Amino acid sequence: MTTQTTLTRLPGTPEPMYHWPGHAGVRIAGDAWGPVNGPLVLLQHGGGQTRHAWKNAGELLGAAGYHAVAFDARGHGDSDWAPDGSYGQDAMVRDLQCVIAALGQRRPVLVGASMGGGTSLVAAGEAHVDATALVLVDIAPRIEPAGVDHIRAFMGLKPEGFASLEEVAQAIGTYQPHRRPPATLDGLAKNVRLGADGRYHWHWDPRYRAAPLNLEQRARRLEACARALRLPTLLVRGGLSDVLSEAGAQDFLALCPSAEYVNVKDAGHMVAGDRNDIFASAVVDFLARVVPVGGAPVHPSQPMRPLDGTAADTVDVP
Repeated sequence: MTTQTTLTRLPGTPEPMYHWPGHAGVRIAGDAWGPVNGPLVLLQHGGGQTRHAWKNAGELLGAAGYHAVAFDARGHGDSDWAPDGSYGQDAMVRDLQCVIAALGQRRPVLVGASMGGGTSLVAAGEAHVDATALVLVDIAPRIEPAGVDHIRAFMGLKPEGFASLEEVAQAIGTYQPHRRPPATLDGLAKNVRLGADGRYHWHWDPRYRAAPLNLEQRARRLEACARALRLPTLLVRGGLSDVLSEAGAQDFLALCPSAEYVNVKDAGHMVAGDRNDIFASAVVDFLARVVPVGGAPVHPSQPMRPLDGTAADTVDVP
């Protein structure tokens, strides 16, 4: 059985800039860019990704004067795997609350892709985090089951591990045929770990991938969250995405009519990785209006509600 203690980080894997205590003893790893006194922007990645997915966007946000922080979700990257295998939305929101507390309890902008977007939507929509703005990246309550199956099938490849980094690169290339193959395999060090068996394994806890997924239960919770949103909200969709359709995006906009919408036509589900230039520019333009550097956010502080477990918890889509 693969466990976190049997896996070794590959040479060249970037060390986390920070570690923070998460929920129930889970240690969270993260990086940051920009002035520490700038408006706080928390970047949460999708399932199977790491904080490194946000590096370019974080650098651009930092250059614009924001304090951008990206962290590995529990069970991913350099963060701890959950001892009890708990990877539901409630646990993710509690980790988010812990990171905010470690950063001085400042009101954050929440930016989340896929799984990280679900966490952000629950945190803001159920008033568990006093956010200044919300950016959802290719995620909404109603998504395409076939697209979700595509991701989960990719994440389920080679549970016994890969024999070589070339095999890993081939699997990623097959999953993302619209992307140009990297010139070298060095970047794969962030995606895999070397097992005691000499094979390369994905960095995430396999229990996250194996957890049951209830799309209808998830949709009901997130639809209620979307209806409750009152803060400035931006939805960014990848025009090539098979996860969030145009119909799914319009469904979200009907639930949250005040939200703004950007469709990045040449990007797939991983919008920031496919077209970071367009993505980061859209986010910076949005934030300049609603959470300006050197000014007060347009959305005032709101009373918060405890995360009491009354909402139906489920593992989110990757």
